[in-house]
Order: sequence, then C-alpha cells, then structure tokens
Amino acid sequence: MRGRDEDTGEFFSESRSQNRREALEVLALGEKLVELTAAQLARLPIPEDLLEHIEYSKRITSHGARKRQLAFLAKQMRREDDATLDAIRDALEANSETSRRAVALMHRIEHWRERLLGQGDAALAELLDEYPGADRQELRTLVRNALAEKAKNKPPRAFREIYQVLRDLMLPAQAAAGQDEEDVEHEFDDLDDETDARD
Repeated sequence: MRGRDEDTGEFFSESRSQNRREALEVLALGEKLVELTAAQLARLPIPEDLLEHIEYSKRITSHGARKRQLAFLAKQMRREDDATLDAIRDALEANSETSRRAVALMHRIEHWRERLLGQGDAALAELLDEYPGADRQELRTLVRNALAEKAKNKPPRAFREIYQVLRDLMLPAQAAAGQDEEDVEHEFDDLDDETDARD
C-alpha cells in the first residue's frame, strides 16, 4: 500500500492506475515498432538489445504467441529509462510526418505523370508554369515514348523515367518549402522498395 506525506497529503508514489496507463502506452509503442520496416527501425534511436526483441516479435505470426511476445517486448521496454523511450517516440513521430509528406509527394508526381500522358502539351505548359526549371523537350520526348510503349505493349521504361524526372524536379521544391529533402528521399526509397516487392 502506498504511503502519504503527512504534511502535504500527497502520495509518495504513482497510483496503480497511472502505472497501468504508462504500461499500456509502452505496449502501444511496442506494437507500432513491430509494424515498421527494417529501414524505418534503423532510423530510430533503439538500443541494440531492444532491437533484437522487436525483430523476433516481427517473425511471430500465431495470434496468441504474438500477443505474449508483445507483452514481453513491452516488459523489456519498460526497463529502459524514460529518456530512451521519449527519444524513440519523438523520432517515430518525426518519421511519421516525413512519411506522410513523402506519400503526398508521390501521389502528386503520379498525378502530374497521368496528366502529361492524358493532356499532352496543355498539362506540360501548366507544369512549366509551376516548375520553370523543367526541361520541356525532355518531358515531351518521354511522354511520346511512354505512349508509344503503351501502344506497342512494351515495358514501361519511359513511363518510369517520367516519374524520375518529375521526382527530381519536385523534391528540391518541397525542400525549399521548408521540408527536409533527405528525410523525404529516404521515405521515397522505402516506398520504392515496397512497390518493387509487390511487383
């Protein structure tokens, strides 16, 4: 049973419900970590011994065993000091925001590529208004080649090149708008890896 300070009336230690809330927060953090890719985990300040428990948890597929392993992982995480867990949470939050920006930019690039292929010079003129540094002739040639590839049922080499050209054009513009180009580029690499794995 907890003691109480006779002068102030305050409890000497945290309540059981507070301890339970903190334990559940650590469990939720552990579940988030287990869902991350290896590349995402590598960018977080996770101690090596904890990383081993996370990697092991990722391999377990049985529902009951996974639940027990997550509870064990949370127990190991609670042994870490608060500063370590806070650093992981902060980095995870920052990566989450970076990931959202990377996905939004990827969709923007795909949208422009579809417009270029569907609307031709009209879309190209709008793109050049927004990104004056774009190479009109290169994009026009790539669009023509991509349409020819599609018509002849050839591999979409020019189609992919359009994406790369647009990415190289838009990524620095996003960085100039105050977003970290290197972080977004890492997220793009992860997204590209996931797309390649699905193909």
